[in-house]
Amino acid sequence: MTSPSEVETRHTLRTAVARYEDLRSREALAGYAADGAPGVAGAERLSAAEVLELLALGEVIARKAGYGRQQSVRNARATGASWTAIGRALGTSKQAAWEAHTRWIDAQSGQHRASGFEGMDDGETTDARRLAGLPDDDAPA
Repeated sequence: MTSPSEVETRHTLRTAVARYEDLRSREALAGYAADGAPGVAGAERLSAAEVLELLALGEVIARKAGYGRQQSVRNARATGASWTAIGRALGTSKQAAWEAHTRWIDAQSGQHRASGFEGMDDGETTDARRLAGLPDDDAPA
């Protein structure tokens, strides 16, 4: 069985996207539409294992992209960007951007406590919280 944790150990974001696109294209050509639309003649349907891999790849891509997004938010704060500007760049409010980032910091801290090596240790968590500040902060402390 394919799980996101198994797929994640085999792929970087770039290779996961490439494999996902390959499987997704093959799936589309084979005609998996719920309305029974025919696929391209001669296109081979994905196996059950490949469809499950496609699902797991989608989850891995979402996780890796989400992590990268929060790293970019952190970098934006480090360069002096306000939460208003970050929210605008993300297409959301400054409050929503700040809340998502602080949830990410909490998750990274929890991951470190659980594993002892992944995520952020106590010092990194403190630094990340200081940099995040509050949603009404114009610039990081």
